[in-house]
Amino acid sequence: MSYIYETMYILRPDLGEELTEAAIAKYQKLLRDNNVEQIETQHRGKRRLAYEIGKYREGIYIQMNYKAEAHVVAILERAMRLSDDVIRFMTVKQEIPEPKPETVTA
Repeated sequence: MSYIYETMYILRPDLGEELTEAAIAKYQKLLRDNNVEQIETQHRGKRRLAYEIGKYREGIYIQMNYKAEAHVVAILERAMRLSDDVIRFMTVKQEIPEPKPETVTA
């Protein structure tokens, strides 16, 4: 069963534009290779972190929304965990409101 997920990840601030785009493309390709639907990616830009992560005070924020099976999220997060370019990531399953039954009035 597919769910809608949102993954926010932070890349190292010292990556150039070319390496940032390569990292984004890598994770989009990983999702596409696992039959993910409706991939939307938003490049949020470089921002100051609320607290220092490792030795970094800033990071490049990327948000991806997609519809996938649960096991695909595990594959994506494993790839991010092993990457030196990703300093933090988080995935949230989106709540989809149930359609309300229509009331029939006579």
